[in-house]
Amino acid sequence: MTSQTSAPSEPAEPPAPPPVDYTPFTHLTVPNAPLYRQVTRAFLVAKERFAVHLRPEDVHAALDADTRPADIEAVVKALDSLVAWGNLRADPDHARVTAVEDFYRRRFIYQLTRAGEAAEAALGTYDEALGRRGELQAVALHDIVTQLRALLVIVAEDEPDPAKAYVALSVLTARFTDLADNARAFMGSLQRTIDLHDIEVEAFLAYKDRLIQYLERFIQDLITLGGRIALLIGELEQQGRVGPLLRLAAVREAADASPEDAEHAEAVAYERWAGRWSGLAQWFVSGEGRESQARLLRGRALGAIPQLLAVVRQLNERRAGRSDRSADFRALARWFAEAPDDEARHRLWRVAFGLYSSRHLTVDGDTLTERTAAPEPASTPWGRSRPLRISPQLRRTGSYERRGKPRRVADRGEARRRLAEIAARQAGEVKEARERLATGGPVRLSRLGELDPIAFQLFLRLLGDALATWRPGMTTTAATSGDGSMEVRLTVLDDGSMAEVRTPDGVFRGPDHLIDIVDLTAEIR
Repeated sequence: MTSQTSAPSEPAEPPAPPPVDYTPFTHLTVPNAPLYRQVTRAFLVAKERFAVHLRPEDVHAALDADTRPADIEAVVKALDSLVAWGNLRADPDHARVTAVEDFYRRRFIYQLTRAGEAAEAALGTYDEALGRRGELQAVALHDIVTQLRALLVIVAEDEPDPAKAYVALSVLTARFTDLADNARAFMGSLQRTIDLHDIEVEAFLAYKDRLIQYLERFIQDLITLGGRIALLIGELEQQGRVGPLLRLAAVREAADASPEDAEHAEAVAYERWAGRWSGLAQWFVSGEGRESQARLLRGRALGAIPQLLAVVRQLNERRAGRSDRSADFRALARWFAEAPDDEARHRLWRVAFGLYSSRHLTVDGDTLTERTAAPEPASTPWGRSRPLRISPQLRRTGSYERRGKPRRVADRGEARRRLAEIAARQAGEVKEARERLATGGPVRLSRLGELDPIAFQLFLRLLGDALATWRPGMTTTAATSGDGSMEVRLTVLDDGSMAEVRTPDGVFRGPDHLIDIVDLTAEIR
């Protein structure tokens, strides 16, 4: 007899996981996607009300009245498409069969499939995450302190209770998770609020005051309670009490596992609890070369306050009439809309942008007179416009220069002299205005007296530069003019008095202030 030994067979490879089918999400990327979303939501709402099957007329009645298709056939087609994609299941509707003809007629009732329900749950989570604003939960900080103190009490017992340890750690983890998630969502929404441009000014200004108070209150709580939490965490870790607590929670969590899986389940649970505790500790306690998340959050919140104030300052500048490019374009668009006809719009276009028709080659006095007498609309096609007279010499040689003696060089001396006189006169007027406005020390606005137009324009520019540096809570500010020739200091008066500055064009009124205007060029001279 001969014995044969067979080689041990290699272990079979585990079967590959089945491919994931994402067909139920097809209705999001096809035409009529809003209708498909309404239909699937109608089935989800019906399931919450314990209605399993819906007929086409039920779905049609459940849709929004404003966007509901007028014909029920559109709903039937949408239902059939959702059945093909796996969102719904269609079953023959025999409940309304009263004759043989009804039996052969195509009638179905529809039900949401597991894949369709999972797709709707995923979309609901997606919409909720996008619309979530979050919040800074100061109450969660108090709860974390309470649970950490409870853990200190539990671990101090001779035989700590696993149930108490598990409950305390579970509540601690839940509150910390809510705090971290909400803080991240809130700071993201806050940054989007700061970055808004076309925003209702009054609504933002009213929201700003409440938001700044909210941030300041949370920052104060984070400083005090965050430090207390860090001390409690350090007290637990220094005495080596964290490991036994996590072990008790892991044993409690794995208590219902089968006997053969108990050890593995306990190890997995312990690793999970250790990761949660590590995340909590790193969130509140800074390490070597690493700042804690609480410190970073505090810095982000502190930095958001001056950013909000900067947005407020920009909005106030717009309301006060300070010019910026967006405001200029909006004003120009309003002028175009209010123009009486196309001819006025064309004139406004040419004045605003300096773009003219290229129909001319040379414009002289005769050309302008002719066009004034018989204007040529800018909308006239080239084929229907009057022809241009071109010299035969230009057509033949490509040059319009005449042969012979060159023209005399024009004398621009008179024009330069005239420009120099104008510049000198303007410089003298500005100098007189600076000397007129120099106060020689702090004086009341009401003591400035009457100002001529040039001095008043310079005064308004200085006042605008000073107000642009104003911040909430300030009582004194200082600024330098754009050309560096003047310095202005402005101080608030609390007596409620009003100031009047008279000019040839009217009276300028406002709250009285102490103003000190210094002519910096006088020191140079």
